[in-house]
Amino acid sequence: MEVIDYIEDKKLGYRLGNVVKYVSRAGHKDDAIKDLKKARWYLNREIAKREEHDKSRATTN
Repeated sequence: MEVIDYIEDKKLGYRLGNVVKYVSRAGHKDDAIKDLKKARWYLNREIAKREEHDKSRATTN
C-alpha cells in the first residue's frame, strides 16, 4: 500500500498525514534525522492543536 493511500484511507488530515509520510520515508530519500525532525514538527503541531481544542472545550463546559 502506498503511503498516500494509507493517509487518505485513514482520513489522517494534513498534520498527521505528514507525520506518517516523513516517518515512512526516513532514511530512504533525505537524511533520516531530517525526516524524523520534520515528522516531530508536525506531530508537535498536532498535539498543540488538540491541547488547545481540549482546553477551549473545558472552559466552555
